[in-house]
Amino acid sequence: MKIALLGYGKMGKVIETIAIERGHSIALKTTKNISNYRMQGIDMAIDFSVPNAAVTNITTCLNNNIPVVSGTTGWLDHYNDVIDLCHKKQGAFIYASNFSIGVNIFFELNKKLAEITNTLQQYNVTIEEIHHTQKLDAPSGTAITLAKDIIENSKYNDWKLETEKPERNTIAINAKRITNIPGTHTVNYESDVDHIAITHKAHNRNGFALGAIIAAEWLHGKTGVYTMHDVLNIT
Repeated sequence: MKIALLGYGKMGKVIETIAIERGHSIALKTTKNISNYRMQGIDMAIDFSVPNAAVTNITTCLNNNIPVVSGTTGWLDHYNDVIDLCHKKQGAFIYASNFSIGVNIFFELNKKLAEITNTLQQYNVTIEEIHHTQKLDAPSGTAITLAKDIIENSKYNDWKLETEKPERNTIAINAKRITNIPGTHTVNYESDVDHIAITHKAHNRNGFALGAIIAAEWLHGKTGVYTMHDVLNIT
């Protein structure tokens, strides 16, 4: 495939390396929004840009019949508009808050743990996420996905940052920014007598990049809106 890399920061550079190793070529790489770019000859766009450029990047691609894989977080207020455009243009689109294969396994473990503990009132749930200091959004999209999955499978009905003093039945998310941390997420279940925790710790960005390329390879030639559940055949 001829791939457009929309967002050419640290993640974009890792995606470029792995994509070329897997036999793809990079037709475009940019850190700017692409509303004024010519988009001919591109088979797939992989968007790891910034929140204020993501919607323009995605819609420009869909308007030019280019499938899009997006891992940019912080723009989901416009998600339904993007989905409507994708259907209207009979395009192809995958969004994931995290493309790492390991994180998507972690998501499933998180759901199951929430289901098991749902009737056990003694446990209080919190989430901690740690990322590098360049990450713009807080909490991370991955932490929000974890919280939403717990809410769907438990007594909890909302999430808030720990600094906002969450109320009862609200999941507190502690977002930390530390130099050179690719991403660590922990879900804690605390009671008076014990502590249950599940953690995913990324050693580098390679897992995120590889997952995004696998998603792009899977999406190529398809139409519709998909998730990593479809890519990984998780039922």
